Amino acid sequence: MPVYLGYFKSLGYTKTKLLSIRKSMAKSKTAYVCTDCGSEYSRWLGQCTDCKAWNTISEFRQAKLPDRGGNFAGFAGSALNDEAKVQTLDAIDLADLPRFSAGFAEFDRVLGGGIVPGSAILIGGEPGAGKSTLLLQTMCSLAANMTALYITGEESLQQVAMRAKRLALPTDKLKMLSETSVENICHIAIKEQPKIIVIDSIQVMHMSDVQSAPGSVSQVRESAAYLTRFAKQHHVAILLVGHVTKDGSLAGPKVLEHCIDCSIMLEGSTDSRYRTLRGNKNRFGAVNELGVFAMTGTGLKEVKNPSAIFLSRSEEQTPGSVVMVLWEGTRPLLVEIQALVDHSALGNPRRVAVGADQNRLSMLLAVLHRHGGLQLNDQDVFVNVVGGVKVSETSIDLALILALVSSFKDNALSQDLVIFGEVGLSGEIRPVPSGQERLNEAAKHGFKRAIVPFNNMPKQAISGMEVIGVKKLSDALEVI
Repeated sequence: MPVYLGYFKSLGYTKTKLLSIRKSMAKSKTAYVCTDCGSEYSRWLGQCTDCKAWNTISEFRQAKLPDRGGNFAGFAGSALNDEAKVQTLDAIDLADLPRFSAGFAEFDRVLGGGIVPGSAILIGGEPGAGKSTLLLQTMCSLAANMTALYITGEESLQQVAMRAKRLALPTDKLKMLSETSVENICHIAIKEQPKIIVIDSIQVMHMSDVQSAPGSVSQVRESAAYLTRFAKQHHVAILLVGHVTKDGSLAGPKVLEHCIDCSIMLEGSTDSRYRTLRGNKNRFGAVNELGVFAMTGTGLKEVKNPSAIFLSRSEEQTPGSVVMVLWEGTRPLLVEIQALVDHSALGNPRRVAVGADQNRLSMLLAVLHRHGGLQLNDQDVFVNVVGGVKVSETSIDLALILALVSSFKDNALSQDLVIFGEVGLSGEIRPVPSGQERLNEAAKHGFKRAIVPFNNMPKQAISGMEVIGVKKLSDALEVI
């Protein structure tokens, strides 16, 4: 800078002006980010010091920040207001958010009542789960009443058209675009003025300012932040399709889930007919809400009564089979739990849990030994939640223990019996939330008896159902 200072002074530039120009022309900064937790480092490390994960730190080049006016990539009308109004919390308008239906009642349930304009929604799932099929059905339905834009980066327009024809969807109103440049997508969206946009998928999108390949940490991070800001400024709902890794988590940096408004996972194996849509994050509604769909030859069909499909039990009573009531989001769900206890020929008996937490299974076996007097150290234990449902709440404890006892004693429980409750380490039966609603759901499906925590006993008798409240594990074992 000092060598050329005299020359630039002759042109009318001051030293302060030259320094500001030099800062504005500085090259983009290189950083290292953990793909699991999003922590940033100035240099590469083998292990993240925050989440302790190995080989998860990747290099990326940060994009240039927008100028003070907020204009980036030529957005028309996207300038920020320099005189933003500061308000007190009580002066903020609490009017309901203007939602619109996605066309599926189960989809609306998971989203908290519908799609909110200006929201960014991330939908992930295994390959072949039906993400593109669900969104194509949704967009074709919405295109009849509003401007909808479907952007495909992985498939050609002909491939999408073939799928729509196979599903017999109306295709005369839906606008299509094959593009992977985020800047071009936003530029076209400003001209078309759509109310909802689908990006399939975020892993193939790229920005010209980021010097890395599509799908890298930097591209996914900057593209998602760019699209989210576009959605907020132009009040456009954007649905992003996300890939998953081999362990089932969303691919890309953790900051991807932080910057979007809703994170939804479409679960279900390719050999299963049913798919479950679960909300992991929702700024506009309840999390852990569950929607159930059936995959058919004409696309995904919503299941109005999910409990019925998970209770397709045989008429013959079998040991180790128990029905329990889950609470998924804002509604109860009846599922069947199966347990198999068999003598082990190995020195280290197996403990296998499908759909349930294996660590919790080990803990419940210890509680059963200590407070139930049942020794299973020489037995193989297998637990399965029928229908592919994954149970994470503690209301499964009592049903799981009684299913293990039923299998070990080879004594079948009554098919009109439903069980739920949390089991503590001292053998006490703890109450669970929404006990009355769980019992009403079970009675609606024809169950006549229920074993529940004593504190979950209904205040008023339920017609046609005998409810038995238990305080300790020993009390539950005596009942069965």
